[in-house]
Amino acid sequence: MSETTLSNIAAHLPRMAQLRPHAQAVVFPTGRDAQRRVCYSHYTFAQLDAASDIIAAGLLASDIQPGERAVLMVTPSLEFFALTFALFKAGVVPVMIDPGMGVKNLKVCISEAEPQIFIGIPKAHIARILLGWGKKSLRTQITVGKRRGWGGITLDDLRRKGESAPAFRMAETDAESTAAILFTSGSTGVPKGVVYSHGNFARQVAALKEIYGITPGEIDLPTFPLFALFAPALGMTAIIPDMDFTRPAEVDPEKIAEAIENFGITNMFGSPALINRVGRWGVEQKRSFPSLRRVISAGAPVPAATLERFASLLAPEAEIFTPYGATESLPVCSIGHHEILGETRARTDAGHGVCVGRPVPELTIKIIPIRDEAIPFWSDDLSLPPDTIGEIAVRGAQVTRRYYNRADSTDLAKILDPANATFYHRMGDLGYRDEAGRIWFCGRKAHRVECDDKTLLTIPTEAIFNTHPEVFRSALVGVGTKGKQRPAICIELEKGIEKKEQNRIRTELLQIASQNGLNFAAGQILFHPAFPVDIRHNAKIFREKLARWAKGKVR
Repeated sequence: MSETTLSNIAAHLPRMAQLRPHAQAVVFPTGRDAQRRVCYSHYTFAQLDAASDIIAAGLLASDIQPGERAVLMVTPSLEFFALTFALFKAGVVPVMIDPGMGVKNLKVCISEAEPQIFIGIPKAHIARILLGWGKKSLRTQITVGKRRGWGGITLDDLRRKGESAPAFRMAETDAESTAAILFTSGSTGVPKGVVYSHGNFARQVAALKEIYGITPGEIDLPTFPLFALFAPALGMTAIIPDMDFTRPAEVDPEKIAEAIENFGITNMFGSPALINRVGRWGVEQKRSFPSLRRVISAGAPVPAATLERFASLLAPEAEIFTPYGATESLPVCSIGHHEILGETRARTDAGHGVCVGRPVPELTIKIIPIRDEAIPFWSDDLSLPPDTIGEIAVRGAQVTRRYYNRADSTDLAKILDPANATFYHRMGDLGYRDEAGRIWFCGRKAHRVECDDKTLLTIPTEAIFNTHPEVFRSALVGVGTKGKQRPAICIELEKGIEKKEQNRIRTELLQIASQNGLNFAAGQILFHPAFPVDIRHNAKIFREKLARWAKGKVR
């Protein structure tokens, strides 16, 4: 295997197939037996490597060329893993889009990605035909499952072609070759296609291994499908849980516990919503998960109370990490729950932001002035001193270079640094660096509320209201024109609290606000039954929707 080929992110798989051929790579639940025990199917590393080689050979035998783009709409399954690695191996660029972002956004994303290939389950093909997805660019349709009247070929056809094709050789890609296009969730605007290179992915894998000490042979429980793809690259066995991946906040905790206990899970990824739900259940049921060495939770800030609850289910030496990053750059920082609960929690509760930890190795972070316009070129005078709030900007090998077919968005997000032959990515997040070198997150730049006499930031403001024991979460929104906005704080209460308690809670919240230097009137505290949140993690609050809701209610 050449040095060039080794930069292909899929090259980790044949390496693991050589080192641990009979170890399970992916384990997937297929149903339950008569005693209600879970039945599983699996690929070993050798089987997954061979299965993806056959599909990759079939792709090339079907006149699909390296560099072409393929929308992948397949539910989490053994086929999903085999197809994804096959696309990487063949040099075909998978386009990953959250199906839960809505049909309008899906059509826009597919149109922007200009895919030549559509790979999907029958339901996805029916939607493609009815809603006109990719009409102008698609030329190959591949069905995973039973093909109806829409033409194209099936995954079984691909396999047959691959089995009769010449011996497959992985596409020779370099670090700059496009590996995938991953669409953002669109929680603060339109979803954008982030162009990942093989070098971006390679640095992500190396950083995860370095930061968290992940070793081959560990057992992973990835409750977010895309993160499951990292497990084989890290030499872990991925146990796919029995859950609806689009609704982590509604996961059945018993099924998560079942997977942990069936396999002795050592590593788990879960959104803050999932960690909260499983943690509450675990405390009520007096459960514990002694096999877990680390839990990784990302997608939104994780409340300290949620960390404290879940940590009580773990061994004392286990750690819950809350890495900070975005689709465009991940990971950026990381911090563990011991440091949060022991050191930074008090400052968060007092309105100083959420500490997201120190920058990961080989990544540079700068805090720059808050500006909405593009910054074409880097200069050192952009860098702000410690304890000064600004926008977070990052530079490193895991930082993606551009958005696909969105030159204006790329120009707004990237700052060229010709002197060092590199660039910075503007995270769109506000924060600061403390004297210890830790980064504190203060909210999205687009969500700041600009009043005539002050600017309020979401995370510091919300944290103060979140200290009330009956508040599940809060959201700061602005009503009116920027520069003259009126702030409103939307409150989602803990479950089971009756509506008649709202006046008392509002009075108590006003007292908490006043004690922390916040000047809110009673008419600016609004109770909402259930915040709208992103489909990906069920944790990012859609503040734009809340602002529209609050417009007719704030007084």
